[in-house]
Parts: sequence; C-alpha cells; structure tokens
Amino acid sequence: MRLPIFDVEEAFIASVDRSRQIILQAPTGSGKSTQIPQMLLDNDCLGSGECVVLQPRRLATRLLSKRIAEERNTELGDEVGYQIRFENRRSKRTKIRLVTEGILVRQLLSDPQLNGISALVFDEFHERHIEGDIALALAKQLQVTQRPDLLIVVMSATLETGILKNYLPDSEIITTKGRTFPVGISYQPLGTGNQRPVWEAATDAFRKWSQETKSGDALIFMPGAFEIRRTIDQLKNDHSTRGWKVLPLYGDLSPDQQDLAVQKYAQRKVIVATNVAETSITIDGVTAVIDSGLVRAANFDPHRGINTLLIEKISRASADQRSGRAGRTAPGISMRLWSKADQEVRQDQEAAEIHRIDLAETLLMLTSAGKHDLEHFDWIEAPTRKSYERALELLKDLGALDREQLRITPLGKQMVAFPAHPRHSRMFDRGR
Repeated sequence: MRLPIFDVEEAFIASVDRSRQIILQAPTGSGKSTQIPQMLLDNDCLGSGECVVLQPRRLATRLLSKRIAEERNTELGDEVGYQIRFENRRSKRTKIRLVTEGILVRQLLSDPQLNGISALVFDEFHERHIEGDIALALAKQLQVTQRPDLLIVVMSATLETGILKNYLPDSEIITTKGRTFPVGISYQPLGTGNQRPVWEAATDAFRKWSQETKSGDALIFMPGAFEIRRTIDQLKNDHSTRGWKVLPLYGDLSPDQQDLAVQKYAQRKVIVATNVAETSITIDGVTAVIDSGLVRAANFDPHRGINTLLIEKISRASADQRSGRAGRTAPGISMRLWSKADQEVRQDQEAAEIHRIDLAETLLMLTSAGKHDLEHFDWIEAPTRKSYERALELLKDLGALDREQLRITPLGKQMVAFPAHPRHSRMFDRGR
C-alpha cells in the first residue's frame, strides 16, 4: 500500500540538497518513521556515514527497526539496527540505527564530533522529553561549529513548527497528510465525582462496542501497568471477551510479550496499553479506541525532591493522537471516558518536560561533559530561573559541583556514572 509520505519524497530530497535542517510535519499513518531513513539511504544522502533515528521510547525503537529491516529484506543488526539501554543490535555494516534519547545524548557528549554519522532524525519530537531537547541543542551546536555537513531532520505528527522554525532558522518545512479513515468520537464520563474505577468503565465501553460490531480489534489506553493489570482482570472476567485475545502492552514487558500484542491472530483481540501505543508503532486491525484520558508523566515532586511519575490528564493533542489509532485501516470509533466539557478545558498540548521535572540530573550530565555555561545553554525552551537555581543548589549540597566555579568534582564524576537522580547516585559513593 502506498504511504502518504511517498507523495513528498521528491520535495524532501530536494530540501536535503538545499538545506541541512529539515522540519517534517507528518501525522500518524503517513509512514514517516519507517520511510524517511530509507529515503535518505536510497537517495545517497548518507555518503559513508549512518543515519541515526531518535525515538522517545524503547518499544518503538525496537519494533520500528525490526519493521524497517523486514522491508529491506535484511537481518536486524546488519544494515538496520537499534540501540537501547542494555541492548545493542548493530554492526559495522549498519546504515540505519534507531536509538533512544538517552543513548543519543550520551553519544553526543562522549563523541562530540559524531564520527561516522551523516544524519540525525528526531522522530515524534512533539513529546518534548528533556533528553530530546538536549540532543537537538547539542546537534545544532555541532552543526554550526564543526559539522556543517551534518543533516538534522526533526519530525512529528503534532509539531509546533513555529517554535522549531525560530530555533532552526535555516530549516525548510515540509508537510504531508496521513492515511486515516473517519473516526467517530463519543464521550462517556466515569460518573459523578469520577469515583468509579476507570477499568470498570473501560470494560463496560468494550462490552457495548463488541456487542454492536462483528469485526475489528480494540485498543484501550490506561496510564500505567497497575491499571492495565486491573483492566485485563476485569475484561477476562467479563463474558464479552470470550473468544478474544486480551493482551497487555507497555514498556517494561519483555520483548516477546510486547511482540504478542502487535501480532495478527485469527481471532479478534483487545490490547490494553500505556501511551507507548499512541505514536510510532502500528497495530493493524484496530477499529475501536477506549481512552481513559490519563497518563503517567514525569513531574517534580517537591515533597521528596525528585522526579516522580504522576497520573494526569492527557492533552487534547494526545487525545486526538489516540483516537487516530482507530482509523488506520478502516473507519472506527473512539470512546473517551470523560465528558465533552472536560475535553474543552484540557491543555492543547503537554508542557515540555523541561518545565515539569527537576534538572539536577541533566545539569550534572552536561557539566561532566564540559558544558559549564549552563545558564546560557541553547535550550529550545529555557527552564525557569527557579528550577535552574534549585537544581544547582542541590548539586552543590551533594558535593557534585564546586560551589565557587560550578565545576564537577571527583565525587560528581562518580555520581554521573549511575543513570539515576543525583540524590540516589550520591548514595552509591563507596568512599564516604
């Protein structure tokens, strides 16, 4: 099936020839995640280097690399590979490598020249994780100073192109449409005071839909693994799921368990997932989305002084993204477990992570790589003065930074080796 992204292939390659900065706005279903890296490779845009594709989530990194390798009829880890924490499937022959944000940031800090890399593709950038912001800032600095040949492509389904265009003034913007079918939207509030468990409401919505339709699969969005388990228990105890496959999908599952959720089956299936299923990966056959409207997102907890995953309402943009999963292969329906009035007062988009989390771990990592003028770091959106000063004061109190020069101390160098918040990594110091 011809993907919409192919309609702009000629314009995209022409832009690559003219500019080293490309902003691609392409909605879910356009094929951007799998096809853009292949276009760069097949049109000789990489030379002797590789294309590194940044993905916000480990699940999408692994599944997309597998899909691209299959499309190119090659073994995963050969021409196409991926790299996430504790997994490295690549070789000297790899030309397309998908990585998570933390992997790319650490490579930019350990190898500032990005030797052997010709192009960086930032996929699903609208999620605005802080490590993605840092990676783009470091890549831009490298491109401006020492690597004018480095190609930077930033793409997303719901991208704020105005902010990016101001940040990448020399960039060219390309827009394409997605391949979607009509999706009906219904609102089904949990009830007065929202005291009813969300997994019960989701099961009721599924029961009603499954009784009315005789084809198609269902995708239920829950905020986390606990809610997923409760929902699955509720579904399996309900008569409406007889003959159905009921499967979980979230980041901490084993790769084999994750693969089960995206496979095709002779029987119908219902997948209960976190927001890992919101973008990037395709689950064929889904014609119904049941959306809790909730997500577990990283936020700073002032009582504990660390970043914590807290349940919060998703934005209208995320709700639209989730609804779109029901219209990929056929007309569908999205059942939202909140009221229309609630929908109207939700945020347009999620706030960038830099405005929600503690910066101590980020500042320590940048300082360890020699980035000392952090106050003037080229953020796409700068943190507030309060959050910046709070993080610095904590690092000084922990002994990670020198109080006068704000240089990293020997203790700080030990702490940065642990992928944990400085409050936790400080406890791993064996010398004190």
